[in-house]
Amino acid sequence: MPSQKPDYTIRPATAADVPTLLELIHGIAEYEKLSHAVANSEEALLAAGFGPDPYFRALLCEKGTEKRAVGFALYFYTYSTFTGKPSLFLEDLFVRPDERGSGFGKALFMELVKIARERGCGRMEWSVLDWNRPAIDFYLRLGARAMDEWTVYRLDEAALQNLAGRQG
Repeated sequence: MPSQKPDYTIRPATAADVPTLLELIHGIAEYEKLSHAVANSEEALLAAGFGPDPYFRALLCEKGTEKRAVGFALYFYTYSTFTGKPSLFLEDLFVRPDERGSGFGKALFMELVKIARERGCGRMEWSVLDWNRPAIDFYLRLGARAMDEWTVYRLDEAALQNLAGRQG
């Protein structure tokens, strides 16, 4: 599955890449002004992504012969009851600020499109912060459309615990 390009490689992340993944996660959190929200750790990533029943998969984009990680995409599968097919959900796509504009983000995205097609996905979905105009423009140029009629809802860990305590 690795695809080789003249000056970069995109490949599936492995357990050995966990420190790099965590570094890139901190990078996207900083960009999104959410550094305070990162509670992830190498141990948590290793257990959630590289154990016997992984919750996610990730791709790394590495530049040049030195194989410097310049970006990543983290994704997982959901299921659409309407299409009757799996959907690829892109949790994060990030390219280091000093490497943007070199095509790495598009290459990661296109690799995900390829994976989605190979896996028979009927959809590929993701969320974008409403202030992130560069990302919105990037996705619109690729043919994506906003799902304006949908609102994302969330129960955080405290709310889950509170709600679970009300059972009975």
